[in-house]
Amino acid sequence: MPEPLAEHVRPIRRAEYERMVETGVFGDDRIELLYGMIVRMTPHGPPHDATLSRLARLLERAIPPSAEVRIQCSFAASDGSEPEPDVAVVPHRDYDEAHPSQAFLIVEVAHSSLAIDRGAKARLYAECGVPEYWVVDVVGRCVEVHAEPLDGAYCSIVKRDRSEAIELIALAGVRVEIDRFVR
Repeated sequence: MPEPLAEHVRPIRRAEYERMVETGVFGDDRIELLYGMIVRMTPHGPPHDATLSRLARLLERAIPPSAEVRIQCSFAASDGSEPEPDVAVVPHRDYDEAHPSQAFLIVEVAHSSLAIDRGAKARLYAECGVPEYWVVDVVGRCVEVHAEPLDGAYCSIVKRDRSEAIELIALAGVRVEIDRFVR
C-alpha cells in the first residue's frame, strides 16, 4: 500500500482518542497515542512484568504521601499524546475526571521496546517537563536515567548498573537500589 502524503494525514487529538477508547473502538488492543498516532504497544513477557512488579513495590514503599505510583495508566502528555508508561510517580490527587499531566518520575521497562523508549517517548516526556525518566533495560540489566529536560530533550543521560542506587530528583530522600528490581 502506498504511503499517504504527510499533508493529507490528520493527527488524532487526545480528547478524540479518549472518546474512542471509552466507546470501545479499539476493543482489547493494547495501544497508546503518541504524537497524534495510534501506536500498538509491545507485548509483555515474564522478565518485563516481574521487573515492573518489583519496581512498583519499591517505589510505593519509598514515596511520600504527596505522591502516588500509577502502573500502566494513561498520562496526559500533550494534546496529541497519551502514552501508558509502565510506572508514573505523580502528585497525589483525584484523577477520576482526567489523567495526570504532571509527573515526578516516569519509567518504561524495556525488553523489546528500547528504540521507542529511548527515542519518541524520551522526547515526549522531556517536552512535557518530566524531570526524571528511567528506561529500565531488562536485557542489559541496567537503568538509563534521563534528567534535565530542555527543549524536548534530556540534557543528562546516565547509565546506572545493578550495583548502584538512584535518588529521585523531584522527591528528596527517595532512594531505590537497582539490584532490588533489575535481575
